[in-house]
Amino acid sequence: MSIADRLTEVRARISAAARSAGRDPSSVRLIAVSKTIPIDAIREAWHAGQRDFGENRVQEGLQKNATSADLEIRWHLIGHLQTNKARKAAAAFASIQSVDSVELLQKLDQAAVDAGTRPELLIQVDLAGETTKFGAAPGDLPRLLEAASRLAAAQVVGLMTLPPAPDTPEDGRPWFRRLRGLRDEWLAAGVPGSMLRELSMGMSGDFEVAIQEGATMVRVGTSIFGSRHGQR
Repeated sequence: MSIADRLTEVRARISAAARSAGRDPSSVRLIAVSKTIPIDAIREAWHAGQRDFGENRVQEGLQKNATSADLEIRWHLIGHLQTNKARKAAAAFASIQSVDSVELLQKLDQAAVDAGTRPELLIQVDLAGETTKFGAAPGDLPRLLEAASRLAAAQVVGLMTLPPAPDTPEDGRPWFRRLRGLRDEWLAAGVPGSMLRELSMGMSGDFEVAIQEGATMVRVGTSIFGSRHGQR
């Protein structure tokens, strides 16, 4: 299948999953995970109507941004971000989905002020406590959300999680349900809805389950581009 054919298939699955949950399919944004994927394949996906792409590394994202300047692409940084790369990330990415500390939040905001940008930020929440993954502990959310309310340029718009790799699609459901529950808790506590409107969860192996549990963004790589260097 071509990339365009795969995109059509993924979009159909997203629509079916949303409708089965009583949701409008347009409430779910597809992020095409393009890490390690050559720019020609990204262009092919763009010509098939895809506009949101996700990169894991700042430098690779910057290179692709430069070589696709003729395309209207919304770049998402979905991999771990070190504080010393906050300035470059805030200037180049429309969305940064891996904020996991108050320090990083504040550095991104200052960098956005300096660059004249307004990136959307998602707080990455580590629900499973895996030592091999990054993310803020659920107990750290109050401090992060409080700090987010004082940002000058960047905007926190939701939560992201990366649960343990699933053996079956259903394996992710408890983690997706828990992230949604955390979102609902903080909405009930008075956190503005604009700061928690997005839930980024679900990948190629389980995005339909994530949509059933409330995902507004799904990050899909192999189902669009095929397997490549550990792509998921």
